[in-house]
Formats: sequence, C-alpha cells, structure tokens
Amino acid sequence: MKAGGRVTLAGAKLGFSGCPASCAHGRRFWTLLLLTLLLLLLVGLLHVDVEMLTPLLRGQTEGLPVTNIMFLKTHKTASSTVLNILFRFAERHNLSVALPVGSRFHLGYPWLFLARYVEGMGQDGPQRHFNIMCNHLRFNLPEVQKVMPNDTLYFSILRNPIFQLESSFTYYRRDAPAFRAAPSLDAFLAAPHTYYNQNLSNAYARNHMWFDLGFDPNAPVEESYVRARLAEVEQRFQLVLIAEHFDESMVLLRRRLRWRLDDVVSFKLNSRSQRTVTRLTPEGQERAKRWCALDWHLYQHFNRTFWASVRAELGPRRLRSEVARLRARRRELEALCLQDRAPKNKTQITDRRLQPFQSGEASILGYNLRQGLDNETLRMCQRMVMPELQYMAHLYTLQFPEKPPKDIPFLKA
Repeated sequence: MKAGGRVTLAGAKLGFSGCPASCAHGRRFWTLLLLTLLLLLLVGLLHVDVEMLTPLLRGQTEGLPVTNIMFLKTHKTASSTVLNILFRFAERHNLSVALPVGSRFHLGYPWLFLARYVEGMGQDGPQRHFNIMCNHLRFNLPEVQKVMPNDTLYFSILRNPIFQLESSFTYYRRDAPAFRAAPSLDAFLAAPHTYYNQNLSNAYARNHMWFDLGFDPNAPVEESYVRARLAEVEQRFQLVLIAEHFDESMVLLRRRLRWRLDDVVSFKLNSRSQRTVTRLTPEGQERAKRWCALDWHLYQHFNRTFWASVRAELGPRRLRSEVARLRARRRELEALCLQDRAPKNKTQITDRRLQPFQSGEASILGYNLRQGLDNETLRMCQRMVMPELQYMAHLYTLQFPEKPPKDIPFLKA
C-alpha cells in the first residue's frame, strides 16, 4: 500500500504464519463447514431428530405460555382428564376460571350457553373476562366471547362415536329417557326410533358431540350441511384432539400452548371399570355409526386434520420421542403419588374426598395416594387425582371466598 509516497506492508494485516486476512477467513469457513458436516453425520448416526435441534441452532425461543384458553368439554371423550390438566395449570399460575354460577356444576347444559351461567358475569356491575373456560357447556360462540378475551385459544376433543355412544349409554342410562327405556344398547341400536324422540333430555343418545358443538343432532346428513358445519368448527377451534390418541394429543397441545412437560402429564380420570363396558358386535358398531352419522363425519374429518398437524409440526421421530418422554414422566409420578398404579373402585378408595361421582350403571374409578408424602408432594398428587366436581368446588372457593361453597351431596352420604 502507498503511505506517504512509499510502498509498505504495514497496512496489510496478516493471518497465522503470515497468511493474509482473506486466507484466514477462508480457513475459518472451511473449518466451520467441516464441523457442521461432522455434526450432521453424528446426528444421523445417533438417530437424533434434527427438528429438535433446529430451534437451538437458530437461537429461537418458544415464547410465553398461552394462558387464555377455551376448552369445549365434550362428553365421554377423556375430557375430564383434560379438565384436570387445565384446572391444575390455572391454580398453579393463579389464573381465573369461568365457573358455573352458584350451586351449579355445569354451564347451563344441555341448553345453549349464556354468559350469565358463569359466576361473576351477572348483569349488575362491570363485566369481566376469565383466563380459562373448560366446564361442560353447549357451545354458543357469541356468548362465550362475552366471557373470554379476544386472544383466546379454542380447542376440543373427540372420540370414535361408536365407543362414545357405548360409554354414554352406560353413564347416562338413568338420565336419557331413550336409554332408560331400552333393555340394552344392542336393543336400542336395533330399533332406535322405538325409544328415541327429539326431547332435549335425549341429547346424550344421538350425535352427542355434534350437539355439544351447538348443532342440531337430528339434522339430515346432507353433504353441504355437514361441510358447512365442519368449516365452522375449523374456523373457530385452533385444535381438535383425538381421545384414542391421547398422549399424542397432549404432545401437540403442549406445543401449541407452549407449556412445560409436567403441565400436561396426567392420570386417567373418570374412567370405568372394564366390567361395565359393553362389547358391541361388528353389526352393532355399524348401526352405531349410522345412528350417529353426524358424529361419525365429525370424527373422521378431525382425525385427519389432527394427524396432518402432527406430521407438519412434529414429524414421526420427534412425535415418538415426545410421547416417550410424556409416558416416562407419567410413570415417575405414578410411582411417586399412587399407592399402586391400578385405579380403584369406589369401595376401595380410602379418602372420601377423592371418590369420583358415580353415574348410571358405570363404575367410575379413582385412586389412593401413597402414605408419608411430604406436604408439597401431597398437594401436587392430590390435585392430579382430584375428581372434577371436587376440584371445581375447590377453585370456586378460592375465586369467590365471599360466596357459599359448592355443596357435593354424594360425599356426605
């Protein structure tokens, strides 16, 4: 370079061993490229899912957890377990829950939901919003929007209608006149119109999930009508889970909500003993599909969209890894919390406060906790096995200490 009329090398920066800067940069480039190739080779050899590494390589963060959530709690679809997950998250983070007003335990069901069914949403005084809504209701969007913030994430869960109907028949045998009149589920399905009429109290007996979404369970199964209703559900609900793939559903839900693993680990709640499960014949199953044809279309459609979301967001290897982590953590908590891992029938549950409500001809199971747990662990374990009526009453007392507590009559019997 020229400096004061003289040629000098003082201005030319040298790399190692006298190499110019451009040479040093080239070496660094090839070194980094070689390291990257070695990393990719190692990933392939160890069968590590590259998708799990890319957020780290990109320096991305997941963002804040979602705290405004509306869960449409459909009936007999593993929804009580999901409700427990949401209740625990709400209590842990001091979030508000839209709970049934006064002594009620549901949000106006089976009538279409109205905002006034929520405690604290009366006509007098300023209106308020809640963080989480997850109790049974019949979906009515304009009224739900009065209760929930604009940025609420909506999701629900569906189950194969054959098994959902079988469960409903056992659980609501004494509530639905159509079920009460039939000698058995097979007899009901052989001639459903002999027992069924379109009374609101028979909502449990036909297209129950369709009904929960706010639609007509007795509507004709016409393609244009079904497509229009499915489009409505897709437009409003960002996620629809599938009960038969519960663990996979929790992995996807956790991803969407940006929650920790422990936030979605659960024990199965409100399940029945196998002795109260009816095994339908193949012919009976086909009859159930025809009788609940709207539910069948609903289930098939969202089963497809669920797996499409899983493939797009996770991929098979990451899904397997995440499901394995979830199940491993569940086993750890079972060993920590439960006296033994098998659920118990009502007569075997020693703590009456943990006894689940019994309905119809179903034998609903619960859990016994291990003895000698420290106070913090005991509280965590109690929350994980607490039946929904007891947990609802607990949250109601926390949120509305000035109001009379919810009474649970069967615990006093």
